[in-house]
Amino acid sequence: MTPLFLLIASFLGLSLLLYLYTKLWLNPKIIREKLRYQGVSGPKPSLFVGNIPHIKRFQKEAKEQPRDDQSRAHFVSDYSSVLFPHLISWRKAYGQLFLYSIGTTPILHITEPDLVKAVSQCTVYELGRPELVIKARKSLFGENGLLMTSGELWTHERKILQQEFFMHRVKEMLNVIVESANTLTEAWHKILQQEGGQAEIMIQSQIRCFSASIISKVCFGDSYRKGEELFSNFRQLQTTLLKANLFISIPGTWFLPTKTNWEAHQLNQQICSLIRNIVQEHKQQDSSKRDLLYSIIEGSTSIPEQTVSAEKFIIDNCKSIYFAAFETITVGITWCLLILAAHPEWQDLVRKEILDVTHGVTPDFDMLRQFKMMNMVIQETFRLIPPLSFILRETTHDLKLQNINVPKGTFIQINIPMLHRDVDLWGPDAEVFNPNRFANGISGACKYPHMYAPFGFGPRICAGQHLAMVELKIVLSLLLMRFSFDLSPNYVHSPSYKMTVEPQHDLPLIVKKYDVVANM
Repeated sequence: MTPLFLLIASFLGLSLLLYLYTKLWLNPKIIREKLRYQGVSGPKPSLFVGNIPHIKRFQKEAKEQPRDDQSRAHFVSDYSSVLFPHLISWRKAYGQLFLYSIGTTPILHITEPDLVKAVSQCTVYELGRPELVIKARKSLFGENGLLMTSGELWTHERKILQQEFFMHRVKEMLNVIVESANTLTEAWHKILQQEGGQAEIMIQSQIRCFSASIISKVCFGDSYRKGEELFSNFRQLQTTLLKANLFISIPGTWFLPTKTNWEAHQLNQQICSLIRNIVQEHKQQDSSKRDLLYSIIEGSTSIPEQTVSAEKFIIDNCKSIYFAAFETITVGITWCLLILAAHPEWQDLVRKEILDVTHGVTPDFDMLRQFKMMNMVIQETFRLIPPLSFILRETTHDLKLQNINVPKGTFIQINIPMLHRDVDLWGPDAEVFNPNRFANGISGACKYPHMYAPFGFGPRICAGQHLAMVELKIVLSLLLMRFSFDLSPNYVHSPSYKMTVEPQHDLPLIVKKYDVVANM
């Protein structure tokens, strides 16, 4: 080796070491010291792994605690005590604002109402997606879709996607939603006929097909059959990524040549290929038929400052739609049906309201607005079991939140279930299923309405929330008019964190045919 080569190699090696030292140790250390100087406390992190060992110990102890899995009250108990016991313990020890670390990454956890409000009022130029989340979930969400971008690119994407979910556009989707819901109910009728009028049905799997059908049709102008392989691969990828338990992994381990990372890479390649094929077929169809994919393709021709290629723009935004409009709706409907099965008195009340409004016919858009009781049940279900567990942000520059100076690069975390179950905000029955609390809306239910955030909050609030609510009301109304639901003795309540919170082993319910005519 020549002296020049050795000199260059030494320089590059030292530069890499300096970069890693700054990125993984010095910058996080500065952030922690600045926050602790202002009185923000928290558990002491270990070298390189942070508080990961403590988190794993808390979770192990929580799983070993005996539970009454068949108690109806247990179905609405705080799943955070099992999935995120470390956060509950640390809030008790350090208050509503504390600091902990995932690896070398410091995380500022917030549940204090004024600070939560301050976070919700920040712009996307002040708070972006955390780099830790973007890198860890790159294969599932991409880096350039609406869920992961910030700044000018996010603004461009939000404008494109938001217009497709305005209420007048959702109204145009009503027939497709009803068609998919009718397909679901017809399939269940066949099952009940074969089983003598009553059967145990795995609800979540069935609802997943319903949601996939809607997203394929209203967003991509496609049938479910064509998108079936795409949805299957997305689900496999989601399961594969969770094998590594990314939420408490040491940052950077997703780059290692492990079996799990290789499987995720292969699935991501398949997903990208399938999306390319769908896009190519879509471009050859009638361009006068505008849908979400058409808008994404059109938006790829005017990307701000060409920050990303058109192909990556399209693929990553399709990935964002899959998760935001498919996974969250699936688990939302699933939990609503469990809650109604566990509370038959409310199931009867909602069904009566549906029949009073519709007189047994398929509801139209105006009828949906009259479902006050159903709306209360959905809101209370999302309070107790929100589909999403966290609001995650990272400061793009030094920022002042109330009286706290938050350094650039700080990872901010808000646990939604903690906001939704705070006794000081919701009253002494915060742990109880009580839809009546929403009789006068969110402002009448909670002391601080911004603390109710099932769809997120601020500028990043879910763009598709109107579509989600219409889907929920359509499918629940059609199902309750045609069936009744009871708890299955085979169901074991075990909420599982899979990006969304869902039943770990599907949701078996006893489904019976309901005679609308005889009960009107």
